[in-house]
Amino acid sequence: MRHYLLIATLLAAAPVWAQNDSVPENELTVDAQLMTRGEIRRGGLIAGKDVQDADKANFVIDRARLTVGFKRDALSMKVSMQHTGLWGMEGDGSNFDIYEAWAQLAARNGLFMKIGRQELCYDDERILGSNDWAMAGLSHDVLKVGYEGHGHKAHAFAAYNQNKKNQDGGTYYWNGAVPYKSMLGAWYHYDVPNFPLGASLLFLNIGMENGTETEHHTTTQQLYGGYIHFTPKRFSLELSYYRQSGKASLEYSSGAELPLKAWMGNIKSLYDISNMFTAYGGFDYISGDREFVVPEQGHIGSKKPLTAIRHTEITAFTSLYGSTRNFYGMMDFFYVSTYYATFSPGLQNLYAGTIVKPLKGLKFDLSYHYMATATKLPELNMTLGHMIDFSASYQIMPDVSVMAGYSYMSGTETMRRLERSSDSQKLRWGWLMLVVSPRIFCTKWK
Repeated sequence: MRHYLLIATLLAAAPVWAQNDSVPENELTVDAQLMTRGEIRRGGLIAGKDVQDADKANFVIDRARLTVGFKRDALSMKVSMQHTGLWGMEGDGSNFDIYEAWAQLAARNGLFMKIGRQELCYDDERILGSNDWAMAGLSHDVLKVGYEGHGHKAHAFAAYNQNKKNQDGGTYYWNGAVPYKSMLGAWYHYDVPNFPLGASLLFLNIGMENGTETEHHTTTQQLYGGYIHFTPKRFSLELSYYRQSGKASLEYSSGAELPLKAWMGNIKSLYDISNMFTAYGGFDYISGDREFVVPEQGHIGSKKPLTAIRHTEITAFTSLYGSTRNFYGMMDFFYVSTYYATFSPGLQNLYAGTIVKPLKGLKFDLSYHYMATATKLPELNMTLGHMIDFSASYQIMPDVSVMAGYSYMSGTETMRRLERSSDSQKLRWGWLMLVVSPRIFCTKWK
């Protein structure tokens, strides 16, 4: 913690934040957003219970945000309040909080410091993203410092979370806005001059609380890897590779830990056939745990109880704090969480699709996904099933858009056993969403 305070003190004392000699221009903006989505779900696992063929869940959820922004020369600030809720619900179904609240000092030489609650969005948002599809989104309480200029971007950020103030050694952190106790991160990106290539490196050191409220300690894990984006004319190619190491706990209260050795890689290509048609395809591989046992009934994991588990390490990759729905199918059926006691069979996702833009503001997206586990399963095929995703969006006006989608998955016996649901072999999901996001006020003065 002393290192974080030292960084902040040095930056605050530096003379690079000096303002221009002329009278600066002030800008105040107020933005609003209302996002409302209705969903029809059928099939799958709900609250650990089997879902029968006739069962389905229909509901409407929404988000309302009000954002106030301020800029003046080297200073900028943003405060964003939001309410998320389920139509007809109160209490657990409704929540009001501060989504963003930060201040940033930017120097003329490219240095900056940003402190407060803010989004962390890097590269394709596979590891760190805003997760905007979820009504609550995802933001972090962090101190971020960095430099941007001449094709280089370098960021370093640090977070330290608590449940409450306590001068006697702190508290057991387990139920906050984000699950980690501490996080240190560094990101570097370089755009090659006069060439359509950009590359990034990312490093994270994450501390997770382990044990109980009276006896606990912090377990650390590391993530490191890179991302490449190559965009020559009508063609684009994305590549990424990440590894995880350190230790991970089996359950929040058990205190049991295992070494973490996991990895993931992906490739995605996109080609603009014309102004109307775009074709894309790719492959995602997410490592899973070995010796992954799938019983006909009950929990998934080891044949033995947790107290006598035979795993010597965790090899299942965790996507941490990214926008997972962007990558592994719109149904979010895979990789939102692990299956049981931290263990997961991983995922292979082979996909292809096309985007059609027949009119200005109108877009259709149709894709096919072949999904399989990354780990070989005893007495079961690795194939999970075949998924079809379809979505459409239309920009009614600059600040109003409507979107809709439908997904269908034909699952296998492996899918049914993994999800412990009698209806996992015929999953269907549809949704309709309206997003209204106007700028309702803007003024400038000196």
